[in-house]
Amino acid sequence: MPQVKPALLNSLKHELSLVQKNSIIAFDAEVSAIPDIVKLTLGEPDFNVPEHIKQAAIKSIEADDSHYAASNGTMALREAAANFLAQQYGVQYDAATEIIATVGATEAIYTTLTSILNPGDKVILPTPIFPLYIPIAVVGGGQPVYIDTSADGFILTPELLKAVIAEHGDSIKAIILNFPSNPTGVTYTAEQLEALADVLRETNIIVISDEIYSELTYETKHVSMAKYLPAQTILINGVSKSHAMTGYRIGLIAGPAELVARLSMIHQFTITAPTNAAMAAAAEALGSPAGLVDTADMKAEYKKRRDYVYDSMIKLGFEIPKPDGAFYIFAKIPAGNEQDDFAFARDLAYKNALAIVPGSSFGPGGAGYVRLSYAASMENLEKAMTRLAAYITENKGE
Repeated sequence: MPQVKPALLNSLKHELSLVQKNSIIAFDAEVSAIPDIVKLTLGEPDFNVPEHIKQAAIKSIEADDSHYAASNGTMALREAAANFLAQQYGVQYDAATEIIATVGATEAIYTTLTSILNPGDKVILPTPIFPLYIPIAVVGGGQPVYIDTSADGFILTPELLKAVIAEHGDSIKAIILNFPSNPTGVTYTAEQLEALADVLRETNIIVISDEIYSELTYETKHVSMAKYLPAQTILINGVSKSHAMTGYRIGLIAGPAELVARLSMIHQFTITAPTNAAMAAAAEALGSPAGLVDTADMKAEYKKRRDYVYDSMIKLGFEIPKPDGAFYIFAKIPAGNEQDDFAFARDLAYKNALAIVPGSSFGPGGAGYVRLSYAASMENLEKAMTRLAAYITENKGE
């Protein structure tokens, strides 16, 4: 095979050398070869896409809808998204000028950060947090500023936010909020969001509010940050989690027209446009009454699974903030067990064939925790809890 000259490699984008491999994907790949492994590692819904949504994609293909769509997405999808956001969360966006359909929430994050960051700009990240934001910000020339929220129930408080703003001043370009949270499942109340908005309103900080799990809240109704700070908020959402459409790769950006016009430039240069059949399916998911029923049915099943896993792990001595959204448990490893979360997770996988994610993968505040996804069948969750109980019993006091 041809060997690339070291000088050539060293000439590539310098920020790439600062980016680490995704430890979640790396760990998942490592343990996948273990015989009979039960994996609760990745946030992948186990439901099939509802039939009426699949039919919308099929109709698009059969109608020869095979030419370039508008870069920001079909009007059918953007109108469905605007109506959905207004109906569900009371936030108003113009479909023509304030919404972009993206290739998943991942592209939405990439487009947003790439568009707004200048070299040296700082991005506030309340941690533990979904780690994808970090390399995208770094490659874009940004500098992450971490705020460990573990002492405050994994909620960013106005006091912590004020302190960081006072320390870093005008070098802060953006803050990323992800709620309901991956990895903790914790979400924000209206009062908590309003208090953060009151702090941010006095600044020029852009709020990137990733609300991809907004439809999966259990005891409370989701409230969007865009309700309190619309002029500074770039809202990210999509259909991957709410409708089990991860493979369709349709996300959404919504925000003020002036900001969206800038973001649409990077979006267009990066992907041209999303896939037509996938957009037709997403328009059906967001725009039909049946789409809301689909999500409600999935959410009811997730809640049963959450309660089962939460109760099972509490009995084993794990400390867990009870998640009110998403489909993750973020649990503190019980005293008397290995406290290095990577060592704990690796030992559990190799000894008892159960794969969960080390908490350190999610930044400061995650050490000593593990995350597991309950977006799995109840059969697999029961098997997982049996194996976890056996491991805790066998290894207590080691």
